[in-house]
Amino acid sequence: MTKEPVAVVGIGQTKHTAARRDVSIAGLVREAAVRALEDAQLTWSDIDAVVIGKAPDFFEGVMMPELYLADALGAVGKPMLRVHTAGSVGGSTALVAAGLVAARVHRTVLTLAFEKQSESNAMWGLSLPIPFQQPLLAGAGGFFAPHVRAYMRRTGAPSGIGALVAYKDRRNALRNPYAHLHEHDLTLDQVRSSPMLWDPIRYSETCPSSDGACAMVLTDRAGADRAPYPPAWMHGGAMRSEPTLFAGKDFVSPRAGRDCAADVYRQAGITDPRREIDAVEMYVPFSWYEPMWLENLGFADEGEGWKLTESGVTELDGELPVNPSGGVLSTNPIGASGMLRFAEAALQVRGRAGEHQVDGARKALGHAYGGGSQFFSMWVVADTSPAG
Repeated sequence: MTKEPVAVVGIGQTKHTAARRDVSIAGLVREAAVRALEDAQLTWSDIDAVVIGKAPDFFEGVMMPELYLADALGAVGKPMLRVHTAGSVGGSTALVAAGLVAARVHRTVLTLAFEKQSESNAMWGLSLPIPFQQPLLAGAGGFFAPHVRAYMRRTGAPSGIGALVAYKDRRNALRNPYAHLHEHDLTLDQVRSSPMLWDPIRYSETCPSSDGACAMVLTDRAGADRAPYPPAWMHGGAMRSEPTLFAGKDFVSPRAGRDCAADVYRQAGITDPRREIDAVEMYVPFSWYEPMWLENLGFADEGEGWKLTESGVTELDGELPVNPSGGVLSTNPIGASGMLRFAEAALQVRGRAGEHQVDGARKALGHAYGGGSQFFSMWVVADTSPAG
């Protein structure tokens, strides 16, 4: 039996900010869910199941929050699944929901991811001890900075590439009303001169801590036929993982990421991603990861990713726009950050991305990664169904 085509017919997100003190976690997730339902012109009764994801429970200190969020999400008496794959969880949550539709287990599924970082301390929550090493790590940036330095040594990339990425994404965020950071007066020189946090990562080259949620309504072909707006069709989706530490691990370009991208492209019939994909929503929490992931995902040869960034290829009006929404560098509710990449990719091919719409976008990639560059989830969405 062939898979059921999966369509994204509703997308909703909150206004992301440092602290949403006006709502509880339940209020935050319901806000995104209601907006997704309104976009799809559906009601709670139209939803067959709910798939929810977030980052580690110890961030907010609320264990298994999905149990008490069932009321807020119209899930009482309905199947409700929880997904967790560290920072990539937003993407993998969407893929689990898509799998339920593709397998014809459910016809219409609400999928949602969130984080309320104002009620947690992710900085120190992520400062985990590394066996047999001095306890010098502080936050995720302390873990990833050596990998960035390895990339720079391996490729000969000049030191200013990270600033170009950060400046681009923060400017793109000004076009996105939901983005957390709206730095209207930011200049490239300010990015370059911002304080050094984890050499070579500067303050303006790192992601913020955000409160926010994102939701999508996924449905089958019959549901898509009834949708009020053009849907985004899933052409391929995959997850891959590998250990955090093992002999021979390539921290600069993890094999799990390469394998995940190859699987997604195979499913979508893509042989030249640089030419066939019109927009990319890439998980870039620290600016240097744009050129690193450009290589890992097959958009550039090894050692060439930084040249695409430097030459303007990844700008909003470039040949391969990367993070037109402003990306994780501008909005980072950790549990939802991956789903935002998937949802923003879907908005592009639906032609509903507003001021950060990429002209003529018909096929887009959503990408998320998490943990110690060990969990990866991706999907390719397009404006036509896989069968036509």
